[in-house]
Amino acid sequence: MFLCTVFTANEKVYNNHTMNNTSKAEWILRIAVAGEFLGHGVFGLQQKEGWVKFFEVVGIAPEQALTLLPLVGVMDIALAVIVLVWPFRAALLWMALWGFWTALLRPLAGDPVWDFVERWANWGAPLAILVLRGWPKSVKEWFS
Repeated sequence: MFLCTVFTANEKVYNNHTMNNTSKAEWILRIAVAGEFLGHGVFGLQQKEGWVKFFEVVGIAPEQALTLLPLVGVMDIALAVIVLVWPFRAALLWMALWGFWTALLRPLAGDPVWDFVERWANWGAPLAILVLRGWPKSVKEWFS
């Protein structure tokens, strides 16, 4: 209900700019991606035991994984804020690649391939935002 109110109230947002459907779609994606990265970030801070096996796939011992998980959590939370406040293209590409890699780790760690498939939105949504914003044509554009 809140999103409908925000997006339909006279089709206006702050600074009196009209929000078209593409802008609405981008904001919905940004909110969804922020939620995904915030949730995963909190799990990282909590050192979610079930994620240790994903580190073991790349040769990281369980003790080291538990040390790294909070760092990954902080990174994910920072990305959640970035996608809402300043979704620059380099961050969006990182989020798409990170989402793909972490989804792919599941079958590599012995989970069913469907655990990878069901997480396609984890990398597809940040990639969609990047596409909506346009592929950069210069190094400078990666940070805009």
